[in-house]
Amino acid sequence: MTTSHPLPPPDPGPAGAPPPEAVAPLMRGIAVLRHLTDAGGGAGLSELERSTGLARSTVDRIVATLARMGHVRLDGRTAHLTPRVMELGNAYLAALRLPALLREHADALADALDESVSLAVADGDGIRFLHQATRRRALSLSFRIGDLLPAERTAPGPLLATEWTAADWRRWQARRAADPTDRTFPAVPPRPHPTPDHAFGTAVERARSDGWALDDQLIEPGLVALSAPVRTADGRIACVVSVVSHTSRHSADSLRTALLPPLRTTVTAMEAALTAGPPPPAPDTPSGLAGWTGASKQELGREFVESLARGLTVITAFGEGRPSLTLSAVAEATGLARATARRALITLEHLGHVTAHGRDFRLTPRVLALGFPPLSRTTLPRIARPHLTALTGRVQDSSALAVLAGDDVQYTAWIPTGRIMDVDIAVGSRLPAHATSVGRVLLAALPPEERAARLARSAADPLTARTVTGPADLAAALDRVHADGYALVDEELEEGLRSIAVPVRDRDGTPVAAVNVTLHSSRRTPEQCVTDVLPALRATAADIETDLHIATRFARVPPL
Repeated sequence: MTTSHPLPPPDPGPAGAPPPEAVAPLMRGIAVLRHLTDAGGGAGLSELERSTGLARSTVDRIVATLARMGHVRLDGRTAHLTPRVMELGNAYLAALRLPALLREHADALADALDESVSLAVADGDGIRFLHQATRRRALSLSFRIGDLLPAERTAPGPLLATEWTAADWRRWQARRAADPTDRTFPAVPPRPHPTPDHAFGTAVERARSDGWALDDQLIEPGLVALSAPVRTADGRIACVVSVVSHTSRHSADSLRTALLPPLRTTVTAMEAALTAGPPPPAPDTPSGLAGWTGASKQELGREFVESLARGLTVITAFGEGRPSLTLSAVAEATGLARATARRALITLEHLGHVTAHGRDFRLTPRVLALGFPPLSRTTLPRIARPHLTALTGRVQDSSALAVLAGDDVQYTAWIPTGRIMDVDIAVGSRLPAHATSVGRVLLAALPPEERAARLARSAADPLTARTVTGPADLAAALDRVHADGYALVDEELEEGLRSIAVPVRDRDGTPVAAVNVTLHSSRRTPEQCVTDVLPALRATAADIETDLHIATRFARVPPL
């Protein structure tokens, strides 16, 4: 910072002790979620015990509660975050509305420039990502939605710091003194050589003057970024949009010269969207969101930490049309007593997940730290695999997930039974779509013109004596699949092989994949496949869809 704008002196800050009304089990549960997030989405129970300092019995009860909520699943002695935990971050992003209003503009800019584009907001003395439109390259951006970065090592940081108060600067200095190499920021590599405080102050003044900011390899060698603020009608920074590249494609100077004009054009469009975009929907009035916790406590006893479940449920009371809530509104939405809701809000405010504005409470970007980053980069096979594992265990036959790939299906997940004689389908293998149950489910969902074109290209030669061939016969078979909602293929791909499949649909109801159970024909008759296997198969598809719909509300989930 220039001599006319000296940095405020360091401030020891608050003692950090929780208020007397804080809910200790909620604080402990959030600590476990934070560690699982920082560990990449999974950690052993013993590791959680060491990292949080909690007793093993406490860790076990917290994990059991989070599992009951669907936020984690246990695989032996390892806890894994599940897409259901993204409901917490989704509540913040829906309440904020920025991703919904601006992501199409960010995606269009990324397509036009063939570079990664991100949206970020301030979170304390750091920046946190709200949206990522990344390019798939060997050298590509690896940051995730929800990742927290130190402000001084980013392009958005100087712009956001132009709105910092003296207290914000003191907190920043205290953090720099306590963590000079940024080891408390898992999303970035540690800083090899700390820079002096005044260097960031100078960058902030330059950003204030220029209206844009550059990151010239501050995070790591080779990464450069250009940022510009998106402002609300009253001039405040709503978020910062960044274009990120690699020095093999752009230097910092060429990034500014070539990309600042289209970046500014996009910022203008984004600001217009904030001003003239559709108004928020009329708020719904959820009630009783935490009503299930009492029954879970009765069923599980001391293994269920009800105050933790209630506190996390308070976060989901916020959402689209509900960006701020009073204590009474939170109590009404959750069905909790006012005193219980108040203690939860006090705890969340102490931890930085909620902020109070008079009588109103709002979620903060820190909510995204509760599981969102590792899951924002998940894929459909990863989502499906634990559900397929449960399905195989239930029906004792192999299960798989597949997607259309041209005129074939490509298998993206497969769970065998471990039998001596078992179906062997390697992940990545491709088979003719018209002769498989997964393929027929997906073909049946296509528009009529595309379906007819694919059937016309299908091989006429039968694979077995029972293979349905010819466009007319295949069209009739697909009509039955469309009407029934499932496909049963009996020894058409291979003698002795029988399979049954149902679709997996995205948030719009479009089938994007299919799951099936495959077995030897001696195991079950076709009728038994329908009566014994189909209900479990449909339940599995529904579970996968639930996770997929949560995960794709504000993040992309590739099908492969």
